[in-house]
Amino acid sequence: MTIRTILKMGDPGLLRIAQPVTAFDTEALHFLVRDMFDTMRSVNGAGLAAPQIGEDLQLVIFGSAERNPRYPDRPLVPPTVLLNPVITPLGSEEEEDWEGCLSVPGLRGKVPRWSRIRYTGVDLHGDPIDRTVDGFHARVVQHECDHLVGKLYPMRVRDFTQFGFTEVLFPDISDAEE
Repeated sequence: MTIRTILKMGDPGLLRIAQPVTAFDTEALHFLVRDMFDTMRSVNGAGLAAPQIGEDLQLVIFGSAERNPRYPDRPLVPPTVLLNPVITPLGSEEEEDWEGCLSVPGLRGKVPRWSRIRYTGVDLHGDPIDRTVDGFHARVVQHECDHLVGKLYPMRVRDFTQFGFTEVLFPDISDAEE
């Protein structure tokens, strides 16, 4: 089990455009994905992008088979490894909802996201992934994929009266692990 350091907002590594993954099913890629899952679970994350741990690759992981204490009322999202993702909005409808980020610890903000999306890419072995999702699943995918283009969720907040410390906004939810 290797827990990697998560870069925090302000680190220039979080603002870069990640490079496509070109070699699949390699030992190095398997180790990286394992480290990412260990790191994400250690801080109760809903997802993690490779740039958040200093890896300049178009690689995100998300989901869990168990309830997440940081998002206790959200539906489960299947554990997924997604490389070289492409997101296509299905319609123009957006939903605003609260988001947090392991690279922006202790804060939450209301962020607009497309309500329904299709995401494509490949898995760890290079096999295609093609899913149509909505709700929390769509939000998590969009959030993680933003990291691949150097965007953090506060950059999407439209109303900064809806942005603040988790302990103030949601005293029943602890981000102490972040």
